[in-house]
Amino acid sequence: MSLAPRAVLVHRTTEYEELLARHGTHGQAAFFLSSRGRAIEEVAERHHRTRRALAAVASAVPATWRQSRVERADLDRFLFGPEDVVVVVGQDGLVANVAKYLAGQPVVGIDAEPGRNRGVLVRHRPTDAARLLPAAPAARGVEELTMVEAVADDAERLLALNEIYVGSPTHQTARYRLAPPGTREAGEAQASSGVVVGTGTGATGWLLSLWAQRQPGEGLTLPRPSDPRLVWCVREAWPSPTTGTSRTTGELASGQRLHLTVETDRLVAFGDGIESDALDLTWGQTVRLGVADTALRLLS
Repeated sequence: MSLAPRAVLVHRTTEYEELLARHGTHGQAAFFLSSRGRAIEEVAERHHRTRRALAAVASAVPATWRQSRVERADLDRFLFGPEDVVVVVGQDGLVANVAKYLAGQPVVGIDAEPGRNRGVLVRHRPTDAARLLPAAPAARGVEELTMVEAVADDAERLLALNEIYVGSPTHQTARYRLAPPGTREAGEAQASSGVVVGTGTGATGWLLSLWAQRQPGEGLTLPRPSDPRLVWCVREAWPSPTTGTSRTTGELASGQRLHLTVETDRLVAFGDGIESDALDLTWGQTVRLGVADTALRLLS
């Protein structure tokens, strides 16, 4: 007998809750904000709006389903099941935060504060939950968004929805050897601020800013979120007698891999800005970056 679906409500601590945790009381938090030219009323109202959205979604979960909640900080310790329907209540970035921990479960993005978010990934209002949730297990109306993966030679693996960064943990100069697909030699030794490999979903953020700095005439276009290809960019490559700058941007089709071999004491690879959940790479290790075989299944 199969298990009933479980609605997993993903949320994050609000700014108001963080202020109370730091300052102890509403009054002390209000004094702290006023000393910086801000009013606590706006922060508290946003908190209540978010909590109302979360309560509305929770009440819309079908009575026969199980239900669980997980805060963003606990995602790396939460065990998602194959029967889960993941309901993200918050901002677009929260969808990216949870995507790396999933294995094909359908995701419903609920915008907790309409008008404050772009709504690229949190596409629905809290009042839509009652209509969307019953259809989610059948994955009707699901859009599959391409993800990027980094796999180290010790089999450690990292997934991301927007982009993966490989570079120094202190964001200083990273030294490595880069071999794009189709190169037969060992690759080009580089010194840079790191390498970013991004998806079409990430093409409106960090990747776009790097893309704008590329050399003209390269004939590459940014992918769409569902396109099975990636774009990679080297940040601030530095030319020297021992390091080159001839390979600073390119694309990766499905099945292709960008190889990066570490030539310094330590580099890290992390996805979607979450530096606390990273691959540690030491001298001589190679990491392969490319299109992941897992996609984010987002209800459109």
